[in-house]
Amino acid sequence: MAIVTTASAGMKASGRSTILQLRAPRSTAGAIEQEATALVATSPVPVVISSRCDLALATGAAGVNLPENDIPVAAARALMGEGIVGRSVHSLESALRAESEGADYVIFGPVWTSASHPASAPAGIAALAEVAQALRIPVLAIGGITEERIAECDAAGAAGFAAIGLFA
Repeated sequence: MAIVTTASAGMKASGRSTILQLRAPRSTAGAIEQEATALVATSPVPVVISSRCDLALATGAAGVNLPENDIPVAAARALMGEGIVGRSVHSLESALRAESEGADYVIFGPVWTSASHPASAPAGIAALAEVAQALRIPVLAIGGITEERIAECDAAGAAGFAAIGLFA
């Protein structure tokens, strides 16, 4: 999963990603809607919108990814219907809760120190393995992902990875 802030960044990343997440927390709803509309119309892979079910529905995105402290997964599912609903989590407990609430996948981390979230302590590869083993839904690793660390994520049981810097 490539996490991008604009449609143009998403199109650049789409050739190396199986799904795109549009995440622009400092942008207005109108700006996100414009970027999402452009990205959904041109992307060869599914697009999810960070935190905004309303914009995901309005733009025809495949779904939404919810930050850990966002609305409950069940509430998003009620809005999104059959659309994709993912949840970013930082602990095994939160991952299990997201799965029980009906999330389609979780993004777990940060696994390593992350330039985009420098204040967040890394959970480590062992914690990723614990979460991946405990859940039946896909677990994506995030945080400090590099080309060299992808194999470690795979070995830990992650279904894949999400990254910002790797796709920049």
